[in-house]
Amino acid sequence: MPRRLKIVLRAAEVDDAADVAALYRHPSVFGGTLQLPYPRESLWRERLARGDADTLNLLAVVGDRVVGHAYLGHSTPHARRRHAGEIGMAVDAEFQRRGIGSALLAAMIERAERWMQITRLELEVYPDNVAALALYRKFGFVEEGRLRQYAYRDGQLCDVLVMARLAMPT
Repeated sequence: MPRRLKIVLRAAEVDDAADVAALYRHPSVFGGTLQLPYPRESLWRERLARGDADTLNLLAVVGDRVVGHAYLGHSTPHARRRHAGEIGMAVDAEFQRRGIGSALLAAMIERAERWMQITRLELEVYPDNVAALALYRKFGFVEEGRLRQYAYRDGQLCDVLVMARLAMPT
């Protein structure tokens, strides 16, 4: 049985841009997200620098290696949608199915619901990303619809599923 990983979660800093870009370089990582191949460090530097106080780019670190990234932000600044947030995440190909995604997702949900008054979390996922679908369902996300031919991936248009999780009343 593989030994349990010591996962450290921490907010990303601008200086983490190189590590985050490296995470998204692997085909099994960018292929499961809406990110493009060959991400530039400068692109991630800009993304990590421009976030507002509510936006969180969270890293999962094992040893000194960034093995996961998750994003939490408001889907729109519209007053009527302040209760809604969006998330996205990726896990290093070598560390998938080892608890990284669960740790990141649990932290995102806790921050959203307990600290930001977000009662609805939304995400998009490819229907063939079986591991991600299982993870999201485990945390209470349900499929709300299918966006047909939504994203171009590996030479073809693909559908994505829209999923959401509603906070449980306390």
